[in-house]
Amino acid sequence: MRPGGVLAAGLAVGSVAFTLVAVVGLYRLPDLYARAHATSKADTLGALLGLGAAGVALGGEGGVKLALLAVFLLATAPTAAHAVVRAAHDQGIEPWTRGDGRARDPDAEPGTGPERESDGGADG
Repeated sequence: MRPGGVLAAGLAVGSVAFTLVAVVGLYRLPDLYARAHATSKADTLGALLGLGAAGVALGGEGGVKLALLAVFLLATAPTAAHAVVRAAHDQGIEPWTRGDGRARDPDAEPGTGPERESDGGADG
């Protein structure tokens, strides 16, 4: 196997690994804010590694297109994640905290879990 093929395979494995981390974060983390953070970071890096693997495997053919795709991805992925999180914040969705009493059930439908009880703003 050529050194370029080994590098392309390594980049592809890294791409799959980071994308898998994003999927695990999406499944395991408790709320929209943490999930958006994990998936936007890991999935962007996974996609960039995949584009790098394609660039190495193609050997220069389409390099400009792949570079433009990488720039587009770097510009849009964080922006989209920010827009989703900001929309959730504007809708009043509270971030999950350890002491808020809500159980984290990844199989539960959104909005069906126990809600935080309001105590009139008193800490206690």
